[in-house]
Amino acid sequence: MLKRFFRLLPSLISVILLIASIWVIRQELQQYERDDIWRHLAAIPRSSVGWAIALTLLSILVFTGYDTLAARYVRHPLPYAQTALAAATSIPVSNSVGLALFSGSAIRYRFYAAWEVAPVKIAQIIAFCNLSFWLGLFSVGGFLFLIQPIEIPTSLHLPVQSTQPLGVIFLSVVVSYVLWNVFSQTRLQQGRMMIPQVPMNLCIGQIAVSSLDWTLAATVLYVLLPTHASVPYAAYFGIYLLAQFAGVVSNIPGGLGVFETVMLLLLRSVTPSSALFGSLIAYRVVYYLLPLGIAALLVAGYEVYSRQID
Repeated sequence: MLKRFFRLLPSLISVILLIASIWVIRQELQQYERDDIWRHLAAIPRSSVGWAIALTLLSILVFTGYDTLAARYVRHPLPYAQTALAAATSIPVSNSVGLALFSGSAIRYRFYAAWEVAPVKIAQIIAFCNLSFWLGLFSVGGFLFLIQPIEIPTSLHLPVQSTQPLGVIFLSVVVSYVLWNVFSQTRLQQGRMMIPQVPMNLCIGQIAVSSLDWTLAATVLYVLLPTHASVPYAAYFGIYLLAQFAGVVSNIPGGLGVFETVMLLLLRSVTPSSALFGSLIAYRVVYYLLPLGIAALLVAGYEVYSRQID
């Protein structure tokens, strides 16, 4: 009985996360009146929505880079289709449901265990992908926070008044990580938590893939902004990254509410809040719900396919 339970546990986890994903979609949509959603979305040019969808699909393709590099890191070669499936399902779930170590990691564990990857290597893949996510944020965020510092509103109650100190911290972390990989032979590990030590080419790949991921995510919202929002891309990008950082550390699903609050506070001088609100709704639908819907279909399809084979 217990053996059968553990055999079914991975499928059960996938079903639970699938239900959680559907719940998140329902919760997000319930916050807005249906007429308000359509009115705000209708005000956005179709060409902008088309570009946002195209950039989101490109972003999903970039997601696959995380797990492709991770499979090389653990020296367990897998077909690209498999690493792409793991990434294209786990990352949208992590982005929307939050708590990446439990949501997206459970999806990854389900797939890699089914593909006979050793548990130790699965843990290394998860650590590699999660670290890559932060390296990209720290790289582009650190650079932008230094060259384009943002004054932080006092209403956010942060211990700093500008993003410049954050920029210094972020870049210091990235530089330290790169130098550690190049010169050190000592692994950094605290209990079960381990920072992956990787060859230089994979280290550069981590930073490049994640930086591109963050850039595409920011550009999706940028093309959806009202046409009269005359904010330079570099300035906007810094604001976006600060809002996302606040949302991620909050551990609220998708940074919901936190992200929007920071964006509204910092962009209200260049565009009316009501117009920006419409863009933020569209962004949630396109960048979060669309990939989440695709991920849910992929997980469901894989489970059906797996049951048929068994």
